[in-house]
Amino acid sequence: MKATIDWTGDASFRATSGSGHAVQMDGPPDHGGKDLGPRPMEMMLMGLGGCSAFDVMSILQKSRQDVTGCHTEVEAERADAVPAVFTRIHLHFVVTGNSLKENLVKRAVSLSAEKYCSASIMLEKAGVEITHSYETREVS
Repeated sequence: MKATIDWTGDASFRATSGSGHAVQMDGPPDHGGKDLGPRPMEMMLMGLGGCSAFDVMSILQKSRQDVTGCHTEVEAERADAVPAVFTRIHLHFVVTGNSLKENLVKRAVSLSAEKYCSASIMLEKAGVEITHSYETREVS
C-alpha cells in the first residue's frame, strides 16, 4: 500500500492513494490554511470509521441481513499536550434495515472491533481507548 502527499501551498496538501484517488487536506486559518479540506488527523479518524463500517456492512451482508443503511458516528478525544494524539475514540453504528436481527448486528460490530478492522486494532495497540456502540432501526 502506498500514497503520495503533495504540498499545494500554504498549509494545504493533496493526498493520492496508490489506487489513484485523491483528497485535499488543509490546515485551519490560524495555521496558515484556508480550510479547503479536512485536517490530517480528521482523515485518520474518517479512515478508522470507514474501515469499521466496511467490516460491519460486509459481515451483515454475509449474514443475509436486509440492511438499507449504515451511519457511523466517530467521536475522538485528543491529548492536551503536543503531540495531540488520540486518547479515546468512540464509534456508534446506526444500522437501518428490514427485520434486522440485533444479535447479528452486535456480532458484526464486535467482529470488526476485535478481529477485522486493522485501523481500530492498530490504534488500540498504540494505547488509544476505543469503544463501540450500535443501534438498529427498522425502515419506515
